[in-house]
Amino acid sequence: MNLGIEGRVAVVTGASAGIGFAVANEFVENGASVVIAARDKKRLDDAERALGARPGAKVVSVAADVSSPDAASVITTRALEAFGALDILVNNAGRAHAGGLMTSSEDDWDEMTGVKLTSMRRMCKTAIPHMQKAGWGRIVNMSSIGGIYPNPKLFVSHVLSAAINNLTKSLALEVAKDGILVNAIGIGAVATDNWANNMVPAVRRARPAFASLSDDEVIARISAELTPVGRAGEPKEIAAIAAFLSSARNGFVTGDTIEASGGADRFM
Repeated sequence: MNLGIEGRVAVVTGASAGIGFAVANEFVENGASVVIAARDKKRLDDAERALGARPGAKVVSVAADVSSPDAASVITTRALEAFGALDILVNNAGRAHAGGLMTSSEDDWDEMTGVKLTSMRRMCKTAIPHMQKAGWGRIVNMSSIGGIYPNPKLFVSHVLSAAINNLTKSLALEVAKDGILVNAIGIGAVATDNWANNMVPAVRRARPAFASLSDDEVIARISAELTPVGRAGEPKEIAAIAAFLSSARNGFVTGDTIEASGGADRFM
């Protein structure tokens, strides 16, 4: 499928690995110029080299903590300096946080809100004027199925996911007249380092019988148990959805949260 994004400029946050990297790779394969952003400069540099190895690839990186007040401006300025436009924004930065209300600290709330929600709001607000000027834009916000089917074991993450879904819908209604479409993806269990680092330890604590299993085995067991399709998702599968929502082929889907969870309503 020709996505019609050749020559478009895309910004992807949290793009040094996992889903963000897969999204950036999908854009590069379809001829878009891509700006990748993440905190870890070494991993980001590695990602830029890998993405840039494709013939004709146009990729630049910017090391930034998206929760910083000036990050949105820094990232957007990098896109404009490198490629002269900003057509597509994928807000992917963030991670899962295991724990309920009573076990989550104020620091947990502050960190998660800053990375997942506040940064998204700032990135959208900074990017949209450039999309309005062009009369065309696409924004994809990474959310979770927990924003639709909350699980108290992931209290902070799922409260914020619900807020992301609401932000997505509200923003879509505000900017539809400008030719800008805004959607979210409600992600289920996807096998990434982020998931292994942040979710698997909590699963082990809750399921002592899994103590001797490897991380991959834990993810496989939980996915087979809770996901109707019987497995965890792959980053490239989420990237394919993000690419379509970000493309010229999508002209009528906006304000939606697309569930990408293998049919599951929980993953822990």
